[in-house]
Amino acid sequence: MNARTARVQRDTQETQITVDINLDGSGQARLETPAPFLNHMIDQIVRHGLIDLSITAVGDTDIDLHHTVEDIGITLGQALMKAVGDKKGIRRYGHAYVPLDEALSRVVLDLSGRPGLEWFVDFPRARIGDFDVDLLREFFQGMVNHSLLTLHVDALRGRNAHHIAETIFKAFGRALRAAVERDPRSDAIPSTKGTL
Repeated sequence: MNARTARVQRDTQETQITVDINLDGSGQARLETPAPFLNHMIDQIVRHGLIDLSITAVGDTDIDLHHTVEDIGITLGQALMKAVGDKKGIRRYGHAYVPLDEALSRVVLDLSGRPGLEWFVDFPRARIGDFDVDLLREFFQGMVNHSLLTLHVDALRGRNAHHIAETIFKAFGRALRAAVERDPRSDAIPSTKGTL
């Protein structure tokens, strides 16, 4: 069984980011970014996806968090694609519904090789603490574009913005775990095309 790990370092004039990922981990996170709320959300992916993930990031936060959050998504997407490899023997698809009190979200994904994000999320307020909720979509868009996965995110209900965000990230972690899981019944690439 090959190790499904990757390291990606991405340096631009705006950000410097390093991501280490192990898809067959135990839910261990080391997150050193200037966005504490994003760290909290990514930790949900790690815990519920049972991956090990290390992210270090610095960026031009004197402007705002936009470049840093988007570039963390980009770098994580690159690492995810590298770790998954040729996708031979994986389940490919994953989905999860996750509640948190009054909030409920559904995430469905396909490691299709075709990037696409369908985002149906209405937050009841623009900020969670000092974090701009618009950046959550930017994070997932960057990740989708560079991991080449198709992702549908639906916040089905909720009144508390923090709860809504948390259900999305937990559901993504659980859906990702299902999609990258090794299929005990097949070691083939899960596509009639023979490639993904």
